[in-house]
Amino acid sequence: MPLFFIIFFTVYTALNSYIFIRGWQVIGNYPILKIIYLLLFIVVAYGYVFAKLFYKILPPLVYDIWLGVGAIWFALLVYFILTLFLIDIIRLIDSKFLFLPEIFRNADYNIKRYLAIAVLVLVSVIVFLGNLNKRNIDIRTLELNLPKGQSKLSELNIVMASDIHLSPIDGERLLKRIVDKMNSLNPDIVLLAGDIVDDKAEILETREIGKSFRLLKSKYGVYTINGNHEFINGVEASVSYAEHLGIKTIRDSYIFVDSSFFVIGREDRAMPQFTGKQRKSLEEIIADLPKDYPLILLDHTPFNLEDAEKNNIHLQLSGHTHHGQIWPANLITNLIYEISWGYKKKGNTHFYVSSGAGTWGPPVRTGSRSEIVNLKIKFVDFSE
Repeated sequence: MPLFFIIFFTVYTALNSYIFIRGWQVIGNYPILKIIYLLLFIVVAYGYVFAKLFYKILPPLVYDIWLGVGAIWFALLVYFILTLFLIDIIRLIDSKFLFLPEIFRNADYNIKRYLAIAVLVLVSVIVFLGNLNKRNIDIRTLELNLPKGQSKLSELNIVMASDIHLSPIDGERLLKRIVDKMNSLNPDIVLLAGDIVDDKAEILETREIGKSFRLLKSKYGVYTINGNHEFINGVEASVSYAEHLGIKTIRDSYIFVDSSFFVIGREDRAMPQFTGKQRKSLEEIIADLPKDYPLILLDHTPFNLEDAEKNNIHLQLSGHTHHGQIWPANLITNLIYEISWGYKKKGNTHFYVSSGAGTWGPPVRTGSRSEIVNLKIKFVDFSE
């Protein structure tokens, strides 16, 4: 884990330095302006990191603002890098083929200034539109037939969400919209596929973020699993936070619902990095479980899908990927995960990977959409 953070900060600092230098070149010979620019850049670019490091000594309002500004910077950083790289590539090509007007090749200060303003406006518009896009939460509906076995139910209405990522950045306002949409679907059961939190439980509780969870209405209750962010923010405190809000966390175990179906919950694969302990294998969890009932698995990170398939799981629900969240990261998640987002069937196992109802870091989506998933299940006797 320390090595990861060393690599992250090295790369992050290098990218920020590139943007800083380009801005520095535009300012010109104004010493006071350069000092202000330097200080402001450090405060904004490292705001998210500093807020997380010093949260215990920062006043709540300062923490919330600094965290939000720093998070927005992550999205700005991506598009500043992409835009400036594109400009540099065009200049490099032009140095060989001379296709641009001569005015773009000189060192005229006004040209640099106008270009900088154009880049600033373009990137700001992209991030603003990404924030608007993130506020729209789609409802995805999926109809599936699962083996009935010994279940006494003929159908089940599941409402599922993942990656809500509650923090002072979005907080209770976001959660209220999510809960209202979930309740409008009249769920029999609510299943959350991890990463409820994006901050420490003590911070969320102090700000009363999460209380809308108590308004969720479902016949069989609300269940979740631990995602990587529950471990990042202290897993035991995160589990207690969820349970105080009426959410049961399934931890490498299962529950038997209405004597009709099983919901199995796995700890996230990030568990060893934060606890030094290994999560149980799926085989261990279900070893003593009767196989003649519908089996629904919650596993936050959608790696090794063959585990569910070979263990005769009927439905696996996952999240984590955000389907990239910020373009072009969705192109990368498509390469990393067999399912970056959406539905797939492998053998007799159905899989759905959600793009998430919330966002990590910047409250911005340019590569995917926020969603709640409504799974309308029919339990069918396939032997007939």
